[in-house]
Amino acid sequence: MSRTFYSLRYFNYRLWFAGALVANVGTWMQRVAQDWLVLTVLTDDSGLAIGIVTGLQFLPILLLSPYAGLLADRLPRRKLLMATQGGMGLLAAGLGLLVLTGHAELWHVYGFALLLGVFSALDAPVRQTFVAELVPGPDLPNAVGLNSASFNAARLLGPGVAGFLIAAVGSGWVFVVNAFTFAATILALAAMRKPELLGMPHSSRGKGQLRAGVAYVRRRGDISTILVVVGVVGAFGLNFQMTSAVMAREEFGVGPADYGVLGSILAIGSLGGALLAARRRHPRVRLVILAAIAFGASMCVQAVMPTYELYAVMCVPVGFFSLTMMTTANSTVQMSTEPEMRGRVMSLYMMVFLGTTPIGAPIVGWIAEEFGPRWSVGVGGIASVLIAVIAGLWVKRSWHVHFQYSLRHRPHLVMVGPRERSTRAAEREERERTRHELGAQEARQSSETA
Repeated sequence: MSRTFYSLRYFNYRLWFAGALVANVGTWMQRVAQDWLVLTVLTDDSGLAIGIVTGLQFLPILLLSPYAGLLADRLPRRKLLMATQGGMGLLAAGLGLLVLTGHAELWHVYGFALLLGVFSALDAPVRQTFVAELVPGPDLPNAVGLNSASFNAARLLGPGVAGFLIAAVGSGWVFVVNAFTFAATILALAAMRKPELLGMPHSSRGKGQLRAGVAYVRRRGDISTILVVVGVVGAFGLNFQMTSAVMAREEFGVGPADYGVLGSILAIGSLGGALLAARRRHPRVRLVILAAIAFGASMCVQAVMPTYELYAVMCVPVGFFSLTMMTTANSTVQMSTEPEMRGRVMSLYMMVFLGTTPIGAPIVGWIAEEFGPRWSVGVGGIASVLIAVIAGLWVKRSWHVHFQYSLRHRPHLVMVGPRERSTRAAEREERERTRHELGAQEARQSSETA
């Protein structure tokens, strides 16, 4: 089997991948329908209202993630996932019924967004760590990459389908369809072969476990650097649904179908980034930083595109570099964390990555209203480049990283850090040991001949 899809050889992971793909399609459909409902039906093209909805949806992640991570380390992860997926399905059905009966108001959407955020906060850490029960440790980066591929294959389908459904039958039916898609994940979890689930240690009850997780992250400079980068990028750069909605509606004057197409085009690049990440065996911090710089630069170019078509084309590199950054960050944190701490560390990662959205989304929405849609895109790009450059300079100084380049033969640039130096030192030691062994062997042969 190709290295890209290597984890699919495990039965339980195949079930998980298929169920998550269906549920992710529904999730992307709901995100598009929710933003379009707020923008065009419940408000008069208010980017700020969309920002508030987005912020409320991610606020619980900021508040509850540490406790959710502790639950992920303590409780049976498969059963916990069934409960969170079922809760999100019920919320989607409830909002859909309100819209279909004509009783939906803006405050209803605010409330459902907040409740959905509660279930998402409980779901995210266990979803991240559950993958380690489906595939062996060496295949974890591949499985994480395929999870991102599933998420972005769904992004490729979901927004476009949602756009056409909104135009055909309205937003309400999109929410109802999403409610049924969560059944796919629940059925997949129920059908898994329990003997083939890989045992992961669970932490027992005790005092100071949350503080222990925070202290662990503070001691790890590599994880702290990743958290800072993804936190700023998540706050100001990863507001695609909101920025695409205001750009499509206000800057280019197109309808819901064209808005949905933007999300699908963005997913083309994202899917490419995720599949490439699935082939990568050793994710590293430096790739997170370089991908964040490329992502920010792509957004800055996208912000000044004069036509809808050119803006849509720039969605491809934006999606590619955003997924390269996110998947590499996720894999690096998971692979370098002890299993008994992984739930708490991943909850802090998700808290920073998604929990900064309640801070950034309303600000980006306000910028769209006050200074225009293009600035809402450009600010995200500028912030991403700045934080990545600052992180790169800190890494260079603290980890004594330097660059080597060659212009002969095939020109290339190499970043040399502690890992590369330790590898080269080990190789030198191995060469010295081999040389000594050969010398000793020659000396024995000479003495025997004599």
